[in-house]
Amino acid sequence: MSPAKRKKSNAEDYLRMYRQMVRIRVFEDNANQLYLSAKMPGLTHMYSGQEAVAVGICEALTDSDKITSTHRGHGHCVAKGAEFKEMFCELLGRAEGYCRGKGGSMHIADQSHGNLGANAIVGGSMGIATGAALTAKRLGTKDVAVCFFGDGATAQGLWYEVMNMAALWKLPVIYACENNGYSEYTRTDEIAAGSLTARAEAFGIESYRVDGQDVLAVNALAQGLVARCRKGEGPFFIELMTYRYHGHHVGDINREYYRSKEEEALWKSERDPISLFGDWLVKEKIVTSEALVDIDNEIKADAKAAVDYALAAPFPDAGEVDMHVFADTDPAAFSVGAA
Repeated sequence: MSPAKRKKSNAEDYLRMYRQMVRIRVFEDNANQLYLSAKMPGLTHMYSGQEAVAVGICEALTDSDKITSTHRGHGHCVAKGAEFKEMFCELLGRAEGYCRGKGGSMHIADQSHGNLGANAIVGGSMGIATGAALTAKRLGTKDVAVCFFGDGATAQGLWYEVMNMAALWKLPVIYACENNGYSEYTRTDEIAAGSLTARAEAFGIESYRVDGQDVLAVNALAQGLVARCRKGEGPFFIELMTYRYHGHHVGDINREYYRSKEEEALWKSERDPISLFGDWLVKEKIVTSEALVDIDNEIKADAKAAVDYALAAPFPDAGEVDMHVFADTDPAAFSVGAA
């Protein structure tokens, strides 16, 4: 169902979702420019176009709920509550970054808001999310874990192993597959046989497909599944149909050999999640179009200030090279016979 067919509910929540989607888009625009101007080390992968997925799901979670991310993870980080300044510091390798500049784009994490981290390994965080769900169940915290991954990661054997465990143990985990239509440079329908939801259903996992460009549809589904997870009814699988506006990574500029400019233009003009939601907010008289412009400009100013701050921030001291490599624990706790 399109946003235009929905009724008004909580205007404050709606405006927060809009702001969060714009924050992701603006962050990515700035990150792309930092790379193109040779100010950011390493590759990065843009999340632009998929904002409704991260925001729709994360708005259904609390800080104590856990998420695991992907190599395309900036959107999840922002949606779970991260701040621009610390994120840009991380991407630029500065000491004030969330991982003190050591993680960068593909390993950014923000555990203060339950983000256990991005992962450069395709599907690499599936076991981490499932482990977080097992921890929540064993400790009785009622927390939920969400595992974000792309359609290409469904080719990884780990997905089937963790789904089997989660189904057997009824873990409070939601596997959120962001199907943006391409596994790197190949159409997903050329490499993935059959139905992705049917693969999860084979393990007895209740599965759904939803329009990933409709933040309200994503949020409504997520709210329901998160509540059911808290009651012990998990796990669940969601296939979110979405689209990435940039290439596979920032260096993937000439994409005509695997997808057309016409296709990209269609998704940007008719299926943009921010424009769709913004238009609905105006139509429902929740906000004016002028107010949305003000929100956009405010966020752009915040991002510029954060980028300027990060560019001037210090790098970590060389003496930190072995900091945070191992847990600071009592060795006696691991001795033979320890309780």
